[in-house]
Amino acid sequence: MEQENCCVYAVVNQKGGVGKSVTSSNLGIGLARHGQKVLVCDLDSQASQTVSLGWKQPDELPVTIATQLGKVVENKPFDPLDGVLHHPEGVDLMPSSIELSGLEMRMVNAMSREFVLRSYLSEVKSYDAIVLDCPPTLGMMTVNALAAADRVIVPVQP
Repeated sequence: MEQENCCVYAVVNQKGGVGKSVTSSNLGIGLARHGQKVLVCDLDSQASQTVSLGWKQPDELPVTIATQLGKVVENKPFDPLDGVLHHPEGVDLMPSSIELSGLEMRMVNAMSREFVLRSYLSEVKSYDAIVLDCPPTLGMMTVNALAAADRVIVPVQP
């Protein structure tokens, strides 16, 4: 990660229903309450994190993480903060949508495909912490999150 003081947390488990989105939200909001500027990235095409933070129609959002990562894959210029939503509890959200599942298929043939997310995050310079809410798979988004992360959190259901 290019930011000196930014810590990237990946919340990962290939099993669904273990609390990845809840952990991501609580970690992000908790860090924000302690004065940190936080970005939560929803990396799941089901957009559970996006919906839980209040955006009930994620597929209608004009810019999502899929839009931004698509521009990285295509080597097109982009504003890294375009599409970032601001939540009342002090965190910013880069939302997801069903469009992310199509992007994941395109990434399979991309050069340096495991570093697409890291390339995007290196352009996001103003945050103290970035929390990556991963999908319940070991697909391209999770591999990208692990490659971009400074810390990994694996929630489990006891």
